[in-house]
Amino acid sequence: MTHMTDDAGSLTLYRKQTAPGLGTCVLGGAIAAGLGLGAFAVLVMGLWISSPYPDSGPGGALHVAAALWLLAHGTELVRTETLSGVPAPVGVTPLLLLVLPAWLVHRAARDAADPDERAMGARTALVGVVGGYLLVATAATVYAAGGELRPSWLSVLAHVPLLVAGAAGFGVWTAHGRPPGPLPGVVRRAVDRLPVPGAVRRFVRERGAAVGRAAAAGTAVLVGGGALLVGVAVVLHGGLVRDAFLDVTTVWSGRFAVLVLALALVPNAAVWGAAYGLGPGFVLGTGTVVGPLGADAAPMLPAFPLLAAVPQAGGGSPLTWVVGVVPVVAGAVLGWFLARAATPAPASASGGEAPWSVGRTALGAGVAAVLCGVGCAGLAGMAGGPMGVRVLAEFGPVWWFTGVAAVAWTGVVGVPVALGVRWWRLRVRVRAGAPEGERRRWNWGRVLWWRKRDVAVGGEAVVPEPPTVPPVALPVLPPVLPPAEMEPYDFLPPPEPRDPLS
Repeated sequence: MTHMTDDAGSLTLYRKQTAPGLGTCVLGGAIAAGLGLGAFAVLVMGLWISSPYPDSGPGGALHVAAALWLLAHGTELVRTETLSGVPAPVGVTPLLLLVLPAWLVHRAARDAADPDERAMGARTALVGVVGGYLLVATAATVYAAGGELRPSWLSVLAHVPLLVAGAAGFGVWTAHGRPPGPLPGVVRRAVDRLPVPGAVRRFVRERGAAVGRAAAAGTAVLVGGGALLVGVAVVLHGGLVRDAFLDVTTVWSGRFAVLVLALALVPNAAVWGAAYGLGPGFVLGTGTVVGPLGADAAPMLPAFPLLAAVPQAGGGSPLTWVVGVVPVVAGAVLGWFLARAATPAPASASGGEAPWSVGRTALGAGVAAVLCGVGCAGLAGMAGGPMGVRVLAEFGPVWWFTGVAAVAWTGVVGVPVALGVRWWRLRVRVRAGAPEGERRRWNWGRVLWWRKRDVAVGGEAVVPEPPTVPPVALPVLPPVLPPAEMEPYDFLPPPEPRDPLS
């Protein structure tokens, strides 16, 4: 009976200690959502106040601000006021706008789960922050549904909780020092359920971090190369871009809004450029494909600076074919990162890890190429979307085509580069570890001895030495000086007799 009383008292004390912590986390999530919503409201209200021709009152501006805040989470909006009277979807999310809500949720979850300031569990912080944020998001969705830009409830349910839970989970994981669990444990369980051979699953579990870094490096090079291609296109079409920017509107507030929107769409343009460099290109309407091998005639597009930099209709040329350098460089970078991980510091008595085998290195480069393709496909899906009905129902890169092209390019280039860099690093390591008198010196004689190949002895690459000519024995010459045991005076003439009195 006493034991039951103690358990009940402990449960009551636990509830008393947990309830304030959970409420604090909920409040933190709501504040994070309110800060993001307030930032959009300030921007939209500032543009509405400075506009000489406001179409609606402050209520309409606030409805637009709430809709744009939901758009920043990946939500698809529906524009009800159109010339044809048919509602038109707006599904292209400016990727730069995703940074603000994701960063706010991350900070709120990290502060709530900080073990140095609050003694609460990671699950409590995660549930509280996500719950508080979603409460504000639900209220904003209900409010935005009464405006001209109405959010799609199905899209809200699919995108907002996913973004909030991911950012909050990463914040909680960061607050606890990024330990090997529980987040990696979830990843390991997901890897165990992949429909791939067991050897591949074991390799991903053991070498997943190195493979992921190589895939991230390849993806970053692809997106960075795409941004470079967009910059070159803007410079080459500078006159058209300037005219499009000036023709959108004649007031400075409208031009400022166009400039802000163009900056927010720069990451989208970089992904479009990456898809262009990979080969599939992007779609500017149903049946209109723009790629390095040729571009179809695009339909009547809105006057927007970034769209004015799209290549003109016509066949490909050497100037457009040269964009294939971008995926080649991405594959080389992926292979180089993988080769560095495959050749760690040499094992010794104090510790270390043995180099990967040729099969493991090739498998790692292949898996990294697949992950790079998955990342590119996800970015392509986020960077595009519908911009209307009928012709503009498809706008942006085709996500699955972009992913397949990324896997092909990075796999074909990355696997040979990884194997070649691994071979070279091991060769240099063996040469550097040989004694000073046995190190190979590259001269013309050594260059002509290129037919000799490395042989594997005990799993390590050994560079055999070329045959050397034995030294020629020199004849032993007789000594010129007399032997040491002979006295010097034996070779001198006897002294002449002298008179002692003289």
